[in-house]
Amino acid sequence: MRFPPLLLLMAAVTIVGSNSLALSPIALEIGRGFGGAQAQEVLVAASLFGAGTAGAAVGIAPFADRIGLSRALAIALCVLVLGMAGTAAAPTLHVVWMAQAVAGLGSGVALPATYGLAAEIAPKGRESTFLGRVLMGWTLSLVFGASAAALIADVAGWRAVHGVLAGLGLLVLLALAVSPRMGEVRAAQGASPWAGLRVPGIGSALAVAGGYMAAFYGLYAYVAPHLQAGLGWAVWMVGTVPLVYGIGFGLASLGDPWIDRFGARRVAPWVYGVLVLQYLVLATVAGQGWALVAGCLSWGMINHLGLNLIVGRLAGLDPARRGAVLGLNSGVTYLAMFVATPLFGWVEAGWGFSACAVLAAACVLPALGDALRQR
Repeated sequence: MRFPPLLLLMAAVTIVGSNSLALSPIALEIGRGFGGAQAQEVLVAASLFGAGTAGAAVGIAPFADRIGLSRALAIALCVLVLGMAGTAAAPTLHVVWMAQAVAGLGSGVALPATYGLAAEIAPKGRESTFLGRVLMGWTLSLVFGASAAALIADVAGWRAVHGVLAGLGLLVLLALAVSPRMGEVRAAQGASPWAGLRVPGIGSALAVAGGYMAAFYGLYAYVAPHLQAGLGWAVWMVGTVPLVYGIGFGLASLGDPWIDRFGARRVAPWVYGVLVLQYLVLATVAGQGWALVAGCLSWGMINHLGLNLIVGRLAGLDPARRGAVLGLNSGVTYLAMFVATPLFGWVEAGWGFSACAVLAAACVLPALGDALRQR
């Protein structure tokens, strides 16, 4: 049996994204299952997931260039499934933390391998379009992963969420096993974990990625707790946040060919500038639940285009070290998640959700400045 390569890559991103985004909507439910722990305590798991992802992306993902991105993806998904299954069976909150750290190790290799394979199989001149299709996996993870997580947790308990994810991960592994291998085996030049740091232009590109992803993960982690604890929403209602965001993220894929047509340097200033304004708008409507949810539609749209610009820029820096470069990107991304989750939690506890949205806008300003200089 043969599955289309883009479908397999999209499915891999969906599994990684569903695990990383499912914790926030069900954080309070997990806390209730462990003696009434606060959402901030549960979301330590998100921070450890980010730390595990960052460590694996920097220390392990570069070796994917040696063994081949397709084989690296399969191994990484095995580790991710193990972490998700461990989360579902965790007897204590501390085990949830450790299991998510293991899941992070798998994600840290899976994401750069997936993005690298997307760039490798894309026809010349259609890189952004192909990458955009793979990024649709994030839409699926938001619409059918994070949104469904809230509903499943309400009906069958939070453990069922990660049990279902582990089962779906096994199905993706089976599909990879029966399909022809994608990509080519690379030479040993990807063996050094720091090989990507020698690529010209990597520093500014990673700085942009770090600020961009800190803004997203920091704010996203507290949208659901804000709606539940601050505005009194039920768990199933909170599921509308990733649903609406995911719909916007998916709709924006229609604009990916325009990046190929007009060029990333011309498009980037507009995307990052609008995103700064987007976060400020979210700050102004923080006290109005449905207005905040509606704002997530445009948030998802602009974030899709921004992520495409960031990953596409990094993937094109040095094809021979793509695994190393994209591994550094995932490392920076989830290091940003590791730092931003507690930082934004501290801001939210002291000054409220609106202050978090303003902080997110500030995190995107370096990306806007870099885009204006590159134009």
